[in-house]
Amino acid sequence: MCRCASRQHRVLLSICLFGLTAMEKKLAEYKCNTNEAIQLKLVRFPEELEDDNTTFNPEYSHQVFGDDEVAFGYKGLKILLYYIAGNLSTLFRIEYTSKVNEKFDCVEADDVESKIREIIPPGFCTNTDDFVSLLEKEVNFKPFGTLLHTYSVHNEEAGDDITYQIYKADMTCPGFQEYHERLQTFLMWFIETASFIDVDDERWNYFLVFEKYNKDGATLFATVGYMTVYNYYVYPDKTRPRVSQMLILPPFQGEGHGAQLLETVHRYYMSSPTVLDITAEDPSENYVKLRDFVLVKLCKDLFCFSPGRLMQGFSQEMVVEAQQKLKINKQHARRVYEILRLRATDMGDAEQSRSYRLDVKRRLIGPYKKKQRELAKMRRCLRPEELTNQLNQIDLNMQHEQLEESFQQLVSDYRRVLERLAQA
Repeated sequence: MCRCASRQHRVLLSICLFGLTAMEKKLAEYKCNTNEAIQLKLVRFPEELEDDNTTFNPEYSHQVFGDDEVAFGYKGLKILLYYIAGNLSTLFRIEYTSKVNEKFDCVEADDVESKIREIIPPGFCTNTDDFVSLLEKEVNFKPFGTLLHTYSVHNEEAGDDITYQIYKADMTCPGFQEYHERLQTFLMWFIETASFIDVDDERWNYFLVFEKYNKDGATLFATVGYMTVYNYYVYPDKTRPRVSQMLILPPFQGEGHGAQLLETVHRYYMSSPTVLDITAEDPSENYVKLRDFVLVKLCKDLFCFSPGRLMQGFSQEMVVEAQQKLKINKQHARRVYEILRLRATDMGDAEQSRSYRLDVKRRLIGPYKKKQRELAKMRRCLRPEELTNQLNQIDLNMQHEQLEESFQQLVSDYRRVLERLAQA
């Protein structure tokens, strides 16, 4: 270990053992929360560079700056990462009001620049003039790939409808690989367990959302979000597309773009006879809620999901129709059934309410029944004292309480899906 690093370690150790000295209190002032220090922008017009209203911050920075999400050695730290709205050409600059130096007992500041350089591709600007020059050429930027879907969203502030388009692209599109390298940097700030994908693998598909806007009489495009999908092989001649990453950039969140993107991707794969079904890799709670809404919207007009059929219970016909027509697997079809049956059920009617509750709980009780089967096996092979220890871990009353809590939470989630569906 170098002498400076050793001395820095002793300083930190003394803080833990003996409390803060005057010098250590001074050093503590040079710790910056990186979620606040990182300032992101999607720039369309030069004046936005000085407009704080267009700035947004990360939700996460632990993958770059560690679990504490702290940069040491600076006061007033600002990590500027400004992107041109369409092609995402980048301005990267670090600003601060003061920085630790040798007089601080050889404690060194974190190398913030190197950490950022590890995730952003080369070719970025470091001064505003160069960035503005690139901004003037943004009129030449056009979306990559094939147009799949166009839709509009009413903007209350502008008092007008704004047009959005969704494209499918791949690495054969000229310039797309460089664009994707810039786009994927946002994952590090907004997906907790993000990682960059292997773009050399041809089984990846990329779906991009763009906003169309006017600037000086010309039509330009701004990046809204994207999704990556990996096409897994299924023996003997099928594929199973799996959603890997999905991100709508913060300035556009809450406007329905995620639902538009997911539905468009589903419809794209629905037309392929080689696709078995569509899944997702380690989906977040928010993604599951989004998927519930999209799949219910797609399924609600299928014959097998008509109110009369729903009240007869979940059936193999539902599984087959959802899979063949919409590429929805059995697990997701069951969830869609429960949501649509809730819509068809009069929960004020005691008999209908009881029937629905028992139907859903029969599915939810699966893991508990598994525990009971395991317990039956234990009775045959465990010594009495070992069996008593296992029985203490299986409290049947607790299981019933957990089952009821799971049911109530599920119904609450389902109601939110139905409320959104009613407004769609």
